[in-house]
Amino acid sequence: MRSYPLGEMAAHLTGYIGKITEQELGRLKDRGYSADDSIGKTGLELSFESRLRGKDGGRIYIADASGREKAEIARRDPEDGETVKLTIDASLQQAMYLQLEKDTGAGAAIQPMTGEILALVSAPSYDPNLWIAGVSAAQWKAWTEDPDKPLFNRFAHAYAPGSSFKPLMVAAAMQAKTLDPEQVKTITGKQWKKDASWGNYYVTRVSDAASDINLSKALMYSDNIYFAQAALDMGKDRFTAELGKFGFGEKLELPLAVDVSSLSNAGIKNEIQLADSGYGQGEVVMTPIHVAAAYTVFTNGGNMLKPVLELKDRPTGEIWKSGLIAPDVSRTVTTKMKEVIDNPAGTGHAAKIQGLSLAGKTGTAELKQKKGEAGQENGWFVAFNTDNPQLLVALMVERVQERGGSHYLAEKIKALFQRLDPKEQR
Repeated sequence: MRSYPLGEMAAHLTGYIGKITEQELGRLKDRGYSADDSIGKTGLELSFESRLRGKDGGRIYIADASGREKAEIARRDPEDGETVKLTIDASLQQAMYLQLEKDTGAGAAIQPMTGEILALVSAPSYDPNLWIAGVSAAQWKAWTEDPDKPLFNRFAHAYAPGSSFKPLMVAAAMQAKTLDPEQVKTITGKQWKKDASWGNYYVTRVSDAASDINLSKALMYSDNIYFAQAALDMGKDRFTAELGKFGFGEKLELPLAVDVSSLSNAGIKNEIQLADSGYGQGEVVMTPIHVAAAYTVFTNGGNMLKPVLELKDRPTGEIWKSGLIAPDVSRTVTTKMKEVIDNPAGTGHAAKIQGLSLAGKTGTAELKQKKGEAGQENGWFVAFNTDNPQLLVALMVERVQERGGSHYLAEKIKALFQRLDPKEQR
């Protein structure tokens, strides 16, 4: 039997058990399964099935005609399944779900000094407890016909990261020495293209309030043109090589089925795709878990931590990618990301909390078939506290067009970081 205390708040993480199917039994009958057994169907229940299951016990004995036991021939004591402990902070898991429950989106939170995953949320969700007695046909129909797809696990899905990708991109460019953070680029107007070879294609930025742009202003205003030009300065080969070091194309070592993040489907084919990739569009896709893990380079002096989900006695912060960027590059980009929230002109200023130093980046990824047409927009906000780092959060909400874009996520980020104890930030 099972009871899922967090219910829908952690459904996509825990998964659920259900009656074994004929197909599953045919595959597993040699491992002691019977037609009456339940088995893990999704999430951690599926991944940890062999560890959680345990073994049945039994006895063979001789009884007389009246049923009284006369002799025991054989006995096998039952064995409990393994107790698997997670790094998940149940309180934070609940708080994150409550911030997203009215939206379609996902969130991942990591302890930025150890890589421990503190929360994984996908919304909308479902109650996994309903599977214990068996889901009714009406309930199944409601779930599968819901256009928001509550059974779909969004924290494990790869999305275009939009501008949340920019800090990683400029960190890689600085490491490759193709970008000087103090160099000023003169950018006029809201649209830009390299030359006539781009035809009617152009890069658009949100604001043309500033024309003299350095890295600070580029991050603060989230200037797409600046990052497109920075990507072109790198060139596609160096761009792919340097950003690829951040775990793109690699499967996360987690007990969950998680999409693989990638920089392109089959290589960057031209300068337009490279320019778009520079600000997290093009064919760049990342899962919320990977985005959060990648940002640990800014809390660990350039080392990227391995995200872990099983609780260990002494978390040490296992390094997944060592020395991706130099410590001074890490500090510089972090300082610039603090301005995104601290500066009143920053795109993330609405998340500012008095007495708590936050660094972060907003992002809006546009999903459309052709340039110039209206399309779905997904909003991102990634943030971490910089003094005694304890929390790193990546949130993504679908369809934020007409809701303020990525600004819609600012209050959600603020609410999650307000839970930190101010005394522990000193």
